Amino acid sequence: MINYTHILAVVESERETQPALSRAVELADKTGASITAFMTIYDFSYEMTTMLSGEEREAMRAAVVKERTEWLTQQLADYSGNIQAVVEWDNRPYEAIIRHAINDKADIVVKATRSHDDLRSVIFTPTDWHLVRKCPTPVLLVKDHDWPADGNIIAAVNVGTEDREHAQLNDKITEIAQDYAKLLSGHVHLANSYPGTPLNIAIEVPEFDPESYNASVKNHHLEEMERHSTRFGIPLDNCHVKEGLPEKVIPFVAKNIDAELVIIGTVGRVGISAALIGNTAEHVIDELNCDVLAIKPDGFESPVRV
Repeated sequence: MINYTHILAVVESERETQPALSRAVELADKTGASITAFMTIYDFSYEMTTMLSGEEREAMRAAVVKERTEWLTQQLADYSGNIQAVVEWDNRPYEAIIRHAINDKADIVVKATRSHDDLRSVIFTPTDWHLVRKCPTPVLLVKDHDWPADGNIIAAVNVGTEDREHAQLNDKITEIAQDYAKLLSGHVHLANSYPGTPLNIAIEVPEFDPESYNASVKNHHLEEMERHSTRFGIPLDNCHVKEGLPEKVIPFVAKNIDAELVIIGTVGRVGISAALIGNTAEHVIDELNCDVLAIKPDGFESPVRV
């Protein structure tokens, strides 16, 4: 069951609308949680004013923060509920967001994504990616749309894994999907991809039977999906097992059933390994055209220090 007590909604002053704040209010209405409307600001020109002393620069920054806090407070007048305005001066917004989420024990961070009609339906900013990788709190990336009742919620799982951490994450994702389905009067779907036949093996090993291999892999994933769905009481009609890469299969399923929310697990890889290997979850998220809830495995520790 979802028992949110504190929601951190990221506000961006350059936006005409604040989808993150609207979604946070919607969640707060259903859970009774309080909301912190959090905004970061930074202007490099204030740091370069060498004619001013450190105290004077600090006073100028404080004045800007005060002015933006007053602006944010005025914006919050249009929303109902228990909402606190917080503005911080920081040139690394994602670090400020993560620190505040940890310090204030936020249950979830809600941030809006950006729409772009020419390149793709949704664009994720560097701050989005940093939050997905490094924030220990669940991160909800939202679009400017409603969550209709009787909608579809996807738990993106990897039922074919033999890794214990990923198996535990599968359970966690599925449980959260069921909690959201109860909260939103929706339906849970499970989506899982499995790899196709490796072409290099088929070419290099003459006795290799690609059809038998592919059927074996498919049956393994189907059996594991049935086992997983049975444990959680999810109908097989709501289970989707398809051949292909996760970044293609999950967005395909989401579009096909018109999902309003996809819940996905992220291992939070950072540094060189993230640059060289990449994160599967990020590739999936980048292709989705609906809200995404990114979940970390239990025990995850953020590289951002409080």
